[in-house]
Amino acid sequence: MLQLNNLCSLVKKRKRVGRGGSRGGTSGKGHKGQKARSGGYVRPGFEGGQMPLFRRLPRRGFNNTLFKQRYHIVTLNDLEQHFAAGEQVDPQSLIAKGVVKVKLSHGQQHKIKILADGQLTKKLVISAHAFSASAAELIQKSGGETRLIKEG
Repeated sequence: MLQLNNLCSLVKKRKRVGRGGSRGGTSGKGHKGQKARSGGYVRPGFEGGQMPLFRRLPRRGFNNTLFKQRYHIVTLNDLEQHFAAGEQVDPQSLIAKGVVKVKLSHGQQHKIKILADGQLTKKLVISAHAFSASAAELIQKSGGETRLIKEG
């Protein structure tokens, strides 16, 4: 029977080596050297002073991560929950209502893409950088309007 005075731990204790007892003097770390010292270890990829593989291989090609177009995804469900009928929806209003979290990376602007996840029953005027085809169709079916924000 489970009682407060004889509970067993649910987490296994970490074995602390190097403090005498059954493990012996070297505590399973062998004799001397950097890896035998406390806190001593070599970083991943270290090859004992030999020029490591990641420095021997040439760097080739183009990396597009700095120039990649990043979009904040906003669904029709988000618009349905946060906006009343007839309201204007633009990046500033989305940030103000907390639908889009403000986080700039590499000096890029907030680009918004509207996706058709859910239903929209309100008539909204939505300005965004991109719309999925099904989202634009559903917005226009509900009597709303889609406006593409052009890059300037």
